[in-house]
Amino acid sequence: MSPLRHHTLASGPALRRENGQAVVFSLLFLTVILGVAGLVIDVGSWLHSDRQAQATADAAALAGAQALPDDPAQGTALASTYASKNGGGLNKTAITTKLLPNDTIQVTIKRQAPSFFTKILGISSVQVGAVAAARASTLAQAKYVAPIVVKNTHPKLSCLCFGPANTTTIPLDKQGAPGAFGLLNLDNQKGGSGPPVLADWILNGYQDFLPLGDYYSDPGAKFNSSQVDSALTARIGTVLLFPVFDTLNGDGANAQYHIIGWAGFHLTGFSAQGNDGTVSGYFSSVVWTGIAATTTQPFFGIKGVSLVE
Repeated sequence: MSPLRHHTLASGPALRRENGQAVVFSLLFLTVILGVAGLVIDVGSWLHSDRQAQATADAAALAGAQALPDDPAQGTALASTYASKNGGGLNKTAITTKLLPNDTIQVTIKRQAPSFFTKILGISSVQVGAVAAARASTLAQAKYVAPIVVKNTHPKLSCLCFGPANTTTIPLDKQGAPGAFGLLNLDNQKGGSGPPVLADWILNGYQDFLPLGDYYSDPGAKFNSSQVDSALTARIGTVLLFPVFDTLNGDGANAQYHIIGWAGFHLTGFSAQGNDGTVSGYFSSVVWTGIAATTTQPFFGIKGVSLVE
């Protein structure tokens, strides 16, 4: 017969020691779990703050680029104002040159993101930051173009004299070639377009993107038609986008303008009598819908603004 095996249970001091160790391990485990959970929550909060900083940097850079390349000081001021209104943390701004002088602004945002649970680990806050750059570019292609041309040597355009203090006129009559008036055939079909089409282009702008290059003149004094006059009247007080040319070759329906850029013109009035006509107003520097140029081109005040970093 096998001897009976006796099992001795811990009691007294040994039992109390084991229970104490279990409590210590449980507390340590709970502390680790809480620490990890707190770290996860705080890291999520820091990432959110980082995204907010990036959004502020992006928007501040875009705001500053609105004033470039004409006024770098105003561009810096706009970026600072926008950053201050959207969480602050502006660390620095820098104006640089890519294709045009002073065409790019870089904005750096730095902020302190507070900690919540990780304060017990001695981490009261962390620094988050973001960098963004935006550029004002000339347009290789533009949308909503009006069919009125302006010479690149126009006194108020060649000096980039913008604003209502620089009122001027642009001729609509013959531009130096027989039969070639100051109207452009935007669909580039030889022979010209009728007054209703020209009026629609003035009123609404050409609906496709137009590249730089050669365009046929729209022959005849069609600016004297009732449709074109009505369209011009409706656009008084607004900015129209005019193609800028440097040369005119040929004559009549074969005349071609070489378009090298775009100019914004704030229309204040017009005159049309017989074969003579002018539009009155002033040139404006404005942001316009278009496709940014990737090479250096003449700047006449029209620009596109986009993030580049």
